[in-house]
Amino acid sequence: MWGAAVIRDSLAAPVNVTIKALKSNSAVVTWDIPEGDLVIGFAITQQKKDVRMLRFIQEVNTTTHSCTLWDLEEETDYIVHVQSISMSGPMSQHSEPLRFRTPKESETQASKSKDEVTMEEVGAQLRAGEFIIIVVVLIMWAGVIALFCRQYDIIKDNEPNTNKDKAKTSSECSTPEHPTGGLLRSKV
Repeated sequence: MWGAAVIRDSLAAPVNVTIKALKSNSAVVTWDIPEGDLVIGFAITQQKKDVRMLRFIQEVNTTTHSCTLWDLEEETDYIVHVQSISMSGPMSQHSEPLRFRTPKESETQASKSKDEVTMEEVGAQLRAGEFIIIVVVLIMWAGVIALFCRQYDIIKDNEPNTNKDKAKTSSECSTPEHPTGGLLRSKV
């Protein structure tokens, strides 16, 4: 073969499946794939231990090799499997089952480092930032409206009053080019 890639009949299952950032209601599953596999996505199967119902998640991002599991229950045992998806359609075998247990909420809070930021804190920071942006935009609009009103008053002051124009005589409307009043010439 002239530098052609080795094509296997089937994909190998993902390896080194681990849990990171384990919390009472979420966890991050990470994995590696064997070198040379042409993978277009992953399928993650999450199951509570001793429960038949499965949660099936498909990930199409092939660069991160991780997936966050949300809505987990505290103090609950889970089993996770990961499969690779090939371009031709078939999936690999399941990875080795990974068993983990979510901690209590109180254990998660106690183990939180002082540098770690929660989603609630991020949300509060975002709301404060959004509020500042809204205030700045409103102040800018008030400035624009004030400038418009000022310019409108200047234009209005420079505009000849139509009621006074009717009372003016033709000599008041004269110009240097037409000293006798406009385009009409007086008969002398």
